Amino acid sequence: MKRMLFWLIVGAVVVLGAYIRLAPSDPGIWHVTPLGETNHDSQGSVTRVVETGPVGLARLDAIARATPRTSVLAGSVEEGMVTYITRTKMIGFPDYTTAQQDGDTLRIHARLRFGRSDFGVNRNRVDGWLAALQP
Repeated sequence: MKRMLFWLIVGAVVVLGAYIRLAPSDPGIWHVTPLGETNHDSQGSVTRVVETGPVGLARLDAIARATPRTSVLAGSVEEGMVTYITRTKMIGFPDYTTAQQDGDTLRIHARLRFGRSDFGVNRNRVDGWLAALQP
């Protein structure tokens, strides 16, 4: 009985891990315009609004693409908005970061997909990207 319970728990963990890594990411849900005019932090997301000049998104794009385990979900610099997926190293939890250039203003919204708190991961990543933008 204990052995069966053990294998049921192991199976559930494997299925959950596979779902986290393989669940489709719908651009219609995640590739949306960042809203807001001020910086904002919450348990599972962060918003940053910074003046970068008109090339801020292009510069940020190069930084984001160089970040480990980060890929483009949708958009492009030419379109003026890009959404990235960054996955955690061990489990592969996806976080979504959308950056939009609006004139000289760069708006960035990063958020988690699973859970309620990201333990500051999105804030740290976005603030690191913005620090790398500084000359």
